[in-house]
Amino acid sequence: MKISPYIQELIAKAQKLGKTIVLPEGEDERVLEAAHIAAEQHIAKIIILGDENSIRSSFASHNWGMDGIVLINPAKSPKLSAYTDLLYNLRKAKGMTEEEAAKTALNANYFGTLMIKSGDADGMVSGANHSTADTVRPALQIIKSKHPERVVSSMFIMRSMAGQTYYLADCAINIAPSAKELADIAVSSAESVIQFGDKPRIAMLSYSTYGSGKGEAVDKVCEATRLAKEILKTPEYANLPIALDGELQADAALDSVVARKKAPASKVAGSANTLVFPNIEAGNIGYKLLQRLGGAEMYGPMLQGLNAPINDLSRGCSAEDIVGLIAITVLQTQN
Repeated sequence: MKISPYIQELIAKAQKLGKTIVLPEGEDERVLEAAHIAAEQHIAKIIILGDENSIRSSFASHNWGMDGIVLINPAKSPKLSAYTDLLYNLRKAKGMTEEEAAKTALNANYFGTLMIKSGDADGMVSGANHSTADTVRPALQIIKSKHPERVVSSMFIMRSMAGQTYYLADCAINIAPSAKELADIAVSSAESVIQFGDKPRIAMLSYSTYGSGKGEAVDKVCEATRLAKEILKTPEYANLPIALDGELQADAALDSVVARKKAPASKVAGSANTLVFPNIEAGNIGYKLLQRLGGAEMYGPMLQGLNAPINDLSRGCSAEDIVGLIAITVLQTQN
C-alpha cells in the first residue's frame, strides 16, 4: 500500500500515543487491510468487530500477522450484557426499552461506541459500509457533545498539490447552521487544528469581505464572527494561538495580494488555513471542487465537538483512506 507523505506525518505523531481504535466493519476487506497496516505500523491497537473465524481466515490468506489486533464478535462478547445495561440507562429517558437496548447493542456501530463510553477503546472509525447517519447517530446518543450547548460538526483535512494543509468545516453535518452554530463550528475547528499540531487561522467565509456585499447571509456570518470572537476571549481559549476573522471572501482569505486590497488590517486574510463555510451547500461543493479539479488530497470528514472521536468514512474509501482516518482519530484523542 502506498501511503502519502502527509499521512506518514500523522502516523509518526499517532505512534507516540498508544491509543486503541475500534473498527466495526470486519466484513470489509478494505477495513481488514487497513487494520493490518495500522497494527503493523503501531499507529494504534486495533479492535475489529465481526465474525472471528472469517476475519482470521482473511488475515491468513494474506499472510498478515495478528499482533496488536483483537477480534470481537459482539454477540459472543462477555461484555454484551454490561453494554446493554449501559445503553438502556443512557436511553431509557428517551423511551428505549430493555428489549430494544439488547437488540441495539448488537449493532456493530452501537457496540463500538459503547466500548468507547466504557473506556475499552479510545475512538472508532466506521462508514465503509454504513451511511453517515449510521455512524453519527450512536455517537450523538452515547458519546455526546463535549460542550452540550454547542453543535457537533465535521471537518475535512485538505493537502494541496503544493503541500500546504488546510482545514475545511462544516462540509458534511450541519445543513444550514445559524450564526450561533457557525460560531460553534469555528471554535470546534480551532480545537481540532491544535490537536494536529497546527495554529488555526480561521476565515469565516462569505460572498462578502468586510461589508462589500449585503444580505441576510452576510449578516449571519458577521454575527457568527462576533460570537466566535467572544468565545475565544474566555479563559479556556484566551491563551491559545488562535486567529479568527470574517466575513471574508475565499480570495481575500487565501491570497495575500487580494487581502492587502480587501482587508489590509486583517490578521487572517491572505494566510487562512481554516475555512468555515456558511452552509453545507457551499462546503460540500467547495471541497469536491478542490478535490476533483484542484487535485487536493482530502481526508475526512471527521466529527468534532464530541467527548471522544468517532469518524465517518466514505463508502468509496480505499484502505489507505482508512489508515489515514485511523491516524487522525488517534490524534483527536489529545486534549
